[in-house]
Amino acid sequence: MSALPDSFVAAARAITVAAVCAATLSACVDVHMADYKRPDTPAKTAWSDKTGSLVSPADTIVPDWWKSFQDPYLNTLIAKAIDGNFDIKVLAARIDVAGAQIGEAKAGALPTADLGAGANFQKVTGQPFSKQYNVAGQVNWDIDIWGKVEKGVQAQKAEFHASEADWRAGYLELVSNVATTYFQILQFDDQIDAQQKMVDENKTILSIYDGMSRNGLVPKTQVMRQQAEVNRLTKDLLDLRRSRSIANNALCTLIGVPAGEFTVPVGHLQQRVQLPPVPGGLPSQLLSRRPDIVASELRVLEAYDLVGEAKLAQLPTISLTGHGGTASFALSDLLKSFTFGLMPSLNIPLLDPSVRAHVKTTEAQNVVAEQQYRQTVMGAFEEVENALVNLDSHRQQRVELQQEVERLSVVNTQMQSQLREGVVSQLDVFETERSLLQAQLDLLTNHQQILSDTVLLYKALGGGWPAVDVQTQVKQ
Repeated sequence: MSALPDSFVAAARAITVAAVCAATLSACVDVHMADYKRPDTPAKTAWSDKTGSLVSPADTIVPDWWKSFQDPYLNTLIAKAIDGNFDIKVLAARIDVAGAQIGEAKAGALPTADLGAGANFQKVTGQPFSKQYNVAGQVNWDIDIWGKVEKGVQAQKAEFHASEADWRAGYLELVSNVATTYFQILQFDDQIDAQQKMVDENKTILSIYDGMSRNGLVPKTQVMRQQAEVNRLTKDLLDLRRSRSIANNALCTLIGVPAGEFTVPVGHLQQRVQLPPVPGGLPSQLLSRRPDIVASELRVLEAYDLVGEAKLAQLPTISLTGHGGTASFALSDLLKSFTFGLMPSLNIPLLDPSVRAHVKTTEAQNVVAEQQYRQTVMGAFEEVENALVNLDSHRQQRVELQQEVERLSVVNTQMQSQLREGVVSQLDVFETERSLLQAQLDLLTNHQQILSDTVLLYKALGGGWPAVDVQTQVKQ
């Protein structure tokens, strides 16, 4: 077996010496990082829930929870939105960007190679014309002996998974917005019908007053007052139609269609959309189920890894540079002789204020990420509580409104009988019908509120997404 060339032996010795020097110098730099753990948050000891004990939302909320409203048209709208909404497409594109950046971060640990070729032509006075050709290549490898590049890779993986969680949160937001906007449009349809009836009835009252005024039974001011009432009701009718169009335009944007190019068919909310069952308990793992909280914690982990990367940048770096090439005065002799070289080097950041300043910056950014995580958690607690309070209150109001409608319906039936017997006037009947119509509108509004409250509760509980272990996910 032949001995290694002296040049390789010398290079190996130089690398060994450089590694020893780097290890010695690294002992003088503080690169310690405590183990990562989820930032602490104020404890949530109980929920404003009257339905039962704590359960996992995955037991009661399925991924396509909106189908519990039993409205095929709503299912079609949500399918269109998922396929065509541009906000969700932007979030999906950001996942691709973050995935590509993982490869970019990994490339920092790989060697780089350059190859160049050139020619030099020169003429000096009194000397013959000269020409020289050369070809040279160089390979450079910054050895990641401390794991600085790997820290950057882990940080980018955290960002990648955070982008995935952002997409889930955007998906949940989109479905919720489509559902609530659709409910509003149907509510406007019912309100428009009711408002049109009120306009027609008040026009009838106006004609009665007008006839009575001509016979001297009521003053002219009574007619003018009723005309003003018709004007007010007509104005409100026009405003309802405007609001319906605006809501329809918003739905167009949600499903990815130009505003005005799509119209929801006129319908009736209570006939189309059924009140779904509400989850019988509340989440015991809210922090690991809500996509926005998961994304926020992943960015805390990303900030933690960036601090580690910045600290490791204070340590010496070892580079290996290999170069080789050939040169000749004649192009035909260019490849006849070659030169090679290997140069290990040790770079010690003895005085580089930017490196230590960057450590301070990443530590401060880590604190910001932790506080933003806590802010997201507190907002989630508020959303769940608000949804529960609103849902409970509107359910109780529904009982009262149903009783009000039932009683006014009985009164209206009796008034109609008394009108046929000549006991009461048509005006008295109109007034009773107006009260009944308003109570029915209030019940309709309550129905829409309960539907929207249910949607917001599903959203606040994480919409059926499974629990995520942040550290395990990033290591995969």
